[in-house]
Amino acid sequence: MVVELVAVAALAIWLYLLFGRGFFWRTAERDDALASPEPAHARASAEWPAVTAIVPARNEADVIAKSVGLLLRQTYPGRFSVVLVDDQSSDGTADVAKKAAAEAGAAELLTVIEGSDPPPGWTGKLWAMNQGFDHMERAAEPPDAMPPDYVLFTDADIAYEAPDAVERLVAGANQRGAVLTSLMVKLRCKSAAERLLVPAFVFFFAKLYPFAWINDPRRAIAAAAGGCMLVRREALTAAGTLAEIRGALIDDCALGALMKRQGPIWLGLTERVVSLRPYPRFNDIRRMVVRSAYAELRYSPLRLAGTLAGMALTYLAPPLLTLFAAGPARALGAAAWLIMALSFVPMLRFYGRSPLWGVVLPAIAAIYTAFTFESAVEHWRGRGGAWKGR
Repeated sequence: MVVELVAVAALAIWLYLLFGRGFFWRTAERDDALASPEPAHARASAEWPAVTAIVPARNEADVIAKSVGLLLRQTYPGRFSVVLVDDQSSDGTADVAKKAAAEAGAAELLTVIEGSDPPPGWTGKLWAMNQGFDHMERAAEPPDAMPPDYVLFTDADIAYEAPDAVERLVAGANQRGAVLTSLMVKLRCKSAAERLLVPAFVFFFAKLYPFAWINDPRRAIAAAAGGCMLVRREALTAAGTLAEIRGALIDDCALGALMKRQGPIWLGLTERVVSLRPYPRFNDIRRMVVRSAYAELRYSPLRLAGTLAGMALTYLAPPLLTLFAAGPARALGAAAWLIMALSFVPMLRFYGRSPLWGVVLPAIAAIYTAFTFESAVEHWRGRGGAWKGR
């Protein structure tokens, strides 16, 4: 009887995820849905809002030349500038960025400021972002210049490969009246570890934060993807600036929640903007997840226990029932496993992976469950949230 109840529960969960969770698995929310840029002949006469990109960078010399170079080569027709916050790098990040700007013929568009230690209560990245924002505000004090209409918070390892990426972002934000427009940039999927774990990482994120629900102003759920977040400056100021979320370890989702209280937000997948960050080894991805997984559970042992049980029922029970149960329980478990595998297929295709990997999702989920438990252990040991020496 217990086995049958477990089978019924597992199938019910996957039916809910299939039909009742914003169809997150379809990967339908993409930047193709953003407003298309103006035709080339019309752009010169259009009045485009000013944009300042703020790039926090800590020891990013290996990727900063490409990311800054492509950012400065954007064909955005309005006023555009970049503020790089060198967050106490020891590898010459700032010099590499300046050289890349000069090679792009846009040295005048790049400002490099030296970051300082975060004050108590601030996470390192948010403090770097805040320093860039404060510098931008001071530089725009009358009578020197007008402040930008939008701020593009973007990571140092993000490549804007499509030259119209910023233009498309701004056009979409204007059309929707969005106070935040964010792209889940396409992550690298080349190494064995990346091919195994990256598509599932985005799949799990979309399940937790269905993009269609985030983009629906009637729903309270909110999130963003930290690699690319275009924010309306006036709305961020009205929300209290980044100081309101200064202690957030998962800063992008915190910013999404903060901004949705100010107006509509939008989040979608993209292939035009990609991550340069390699995860060549399994442990590289493990450290990335372990850093913040327990923070997502609000450091609650009760939430942790519920998550572990929920992951076991959702992902492990279906294959176990299929392989070891009998009768109706086996049939129900097989149906749940089939739905699970099929729901993973659109994300696998987005990342160029074979649909057959859908069958392996239970094993991948088990790995992420172990990461989550390790994240809690690291927090209990007083080492939670460690990243780049902080």
